[in-house]
Amino acid sequence: MTSPTPVKAEVSETDASASPSSASSAPSRATPGAKRPRAPWTLQRRLILTVVGIVSIILVLVSIVTSAVLGRVLEGNVDARLGSLGSEALSLPPGFPGSDATAYQILEAGRQESGFLLVLSDSSGNQTGAVVDETREVAALSATQIERVLDAVSADGPTTVNVGNDLGDYRVIAVVNRDSREVVGAVGLSLEEVQSTIASLLTATALLTAGGLVLLGVATAWTIRRGLKPLRAVADTASRVARQPLDQGEVSISERVPAAQADDRTEIGRVGAALNTLLHHVDASLDARQRNEERMRRFVADASHELRTPLASIRGYSELSLRDRSLSETSEQSLQRIQAQSLRMTGIVEDLLLLARLDEGQELVYGTSDLSRLVVEAVGDAQVAAPDHEWSIEVGDEPVQIAGDTARLHQVVANLLANARTHTPAGTHVTTSVAREGSDAVIRVQDDGPGIDPALQAELFERFSRGDTSRARQTGGSGLGLSIVRAIVEAHEGTILMRSVPGDTEFEVRLPAKPLDPEV
Repeated sequence: MTSPTPVKAEVSETDASASPSSASSAPSRATPGAKRPRAPWTLQRRLILTVVGIVSIILVLVSIVTSAVLGRVLEGNVDARLGSLGSEALSLPPGFPGSDATAYQILEAGRQESGFLLVLSDSSGNQTGAVVDETREVAALSATQIERVLDAVSADGPTTVNVGNDLGDYRVIAVVNRDSREVVGAVGLSLEEVQSTIASLLTATALLTAGGLVLLGVATAWTIRRGLKPLRAVADTASRVARQPLDQGEVSISERVPAAQADDRTEIGRVGAALNTLLHHVDASLDARQRNEERMRRFVADASHELRTPLASIRGYSELSLRDRSLSETSEQSLQRIQAQSLRMTGIVEDLLLLARLDEGQELVYGTSDLSRLVVEAVGDAQVAAPDHEWSIEVGDEPVQIAGDTARLHQVVANLLANARTHTPAGTHVTTSVAREGSDAVIRVQDDGPGIDPALQAELFERFSRGDTSRARQTGGSGLGLSIVRAIVEAHEGTILMRSVPGDTEFEVRLPAKPLDPEV
């Protein structure tokens, strides 16, 4: 009898950062220069901006119209005063205060109000102009200013002209000779008072508008926030429920929208009331599901337990009957088939019983588990079972020890190796590694077989999931091996991941490295 080929052990320092699973599980970095999507505006912000914006436009339009109307009224008053001043200018005695008196002399001799402007043309065609400033002093106008005034005046009525040199705008009217109907000068009044009045009105309006908009924004925000409070309560309740694990185990949804925010007499309150009704139905459905699961789990556990005795009897009687030398060849083959099928059925029953007890939180006996030794032993067993595969081990210099159920952890590694042995062709290289990465102990089983069908990967760890179509399997299986692996790993508060492409399939078991003493 040929002795089995010794296991090829490759002892190396395990680097967590070099493992493919670590690289694949690393979070992807954002692409440099990629624009992050802009956060959408909330309903409250949109409502506030809409209300404040519409009111702002209305107030601005009202201010513009009010200023325009007031400006026209004030300009009308100025035009009325200009009409009387023009008449007075025509009634001045000829040559007053002397022959061909200038505009400066006329204003100097009179008592005109500040802002009064006078431009005259004498009989020789000389043009003079003067204005009474804010201090009631008379100042002569330059030739450019006089020309600007005369170019702007019209016999049709008053007009506005910018005199320049910090004098600002003036409302001017032409002085027409009654006999020749010629324009002999111009009389004007400053619009500074009108503009100052309008500016004061606009300033007051702007301040009142700003204050009113701030008050409107605060009042609108308070009103909307108070009105949307039931909707926020609905969202908060839904968020809390969404964070609860509802896929398995005993689940109870106690979260509800407060009664104050679930008044069905209001539109938003109806949403809260509807959500409470929905949560009540979901909670009742989850309770019914949990009762059915517990009932089914008890049934499977009880049935599995009860089936062990008759199966043991069948196996015992078949073994006893095979000892009878008088059996025919046909009877002996039949008994051998009965024995083989009873063994297979016993294995399935034991697996179902184990899953049922793991679901109930039983079957784990914690102690100090040496994963390095456990992996070496499991690979040695796999080497004997499948000498046509190539087996390798990668372990660190120091043993990896954790607190766990050694027997069940051995079953995890054995099932993973059996899965690789069964579903890969002869000559496949299977590598098993164990290492400590941070606070976790990690076991990896990798092979270079044909890989797992992507359509099967999503349900690979489900019970009775079979990989017949994805790998070349030589023997049958119950489809419970990987589901048992996941149940044992999760019972140890660990995780199991799988990635597979043609030529590279890897299972990674990550267990928390708890204290070696289970009592700690």
